[in-house]
Amino acid sequence: MTTSGSRIADFLELAKPRLNSLVVITAGVGYVAAGADPFNLVVFTHTAIGAALVAGGAAALNQIAEQDLDRHMLRTHGRPMPAGRLQRHEALWFATVLASIGLLQLAFGATLTAAGLALTTLVSYVAIYTPLKRRTHWAVLVGAIPGALPVTIGWAAAQPLSPAAWSLFALVFVWQLPHFLALTWLYREDFAKAELPLLSVTDPTGRRAARHLVVYSALLIPVSLAPTWLGLAGAGYATGVGLLGVALLALALRFAVARSTERARLVFRATLLYLPLVWICLLLDRA
Repeated sequence: MTTSGSRIADFLELAKPRLNSLVVITAGVGYVAAGADPFNLVVFTHTAIGAALVAGGAAALNQIAEQDLDRHMLRTHGRPMPAGRLQRHEALWFATVLASIGLLQLAFGATLTAAGLALTTLVSYVAIYTPLKRRTHWAVLVGAIPGALPVTIGWAAAQPLSPAAWSLFALVFVWQLPHFLALTWLYREDFAKAELPLLSVTDPTGRRAARHLVVYSALLIPVSLAPTWLGLAGAGYATGVGLLGVALLALALRFAVARSTERARLVFRATLLYLPLVWICLLLDRA
């Protein structure tokens, strides 16, 4: 028998709170980096919660749209939708309410620009990226847009958008590409069962995925330095992110030389560490 506690847990799982914690952190960094003077804790809180709710709604809508795919993959078949613990109409109402509250919170608690960026994030992720990933591996470039917009949501809640804000967007955009490629290699058998046309699926040798991984990792180095060139950060930040970028590129090259699950997992873990460390470098530099 299903208990109320288990149903609440299923709805929470639908919103992917652990994954979307990165959205909250990124939006928060964007707000702090914008340098609002004075710092407004109320607006900051509205921004963080609003971004989290919209991200949760987007995650739920994504799972509704990909229920058939999730059913085929080992790592996702136990999710509430494919497992049958939640019905489609329940999930749809939950996602709609969550996203709507988040957008209203951003509009009235932060700024209309922040709310507009959050709406763009939601639409581009659910209506464009989600169906496109069934057609081409280039969908990852589209998917990286909503993934990178949270930092601009935070910035727009504090200050008008500027080139410096978009430099942070570019950093998160490029960072997602090696992160996602490493992930798809680790779960390539699962993605093959779902018949998704990812590089790790269409080219089982991994040569194409490795080339893309190296190119994106190399591109991340100059992109990560752009905030310094635009005056948002100083030499301390540049030194830190430069070293992080070189280390990530070295791991990508190592994977390209000899493609293995162990080396892909190392790259994936490195990308998980990379972004928080970059944010720490940025905030320490601006402190």
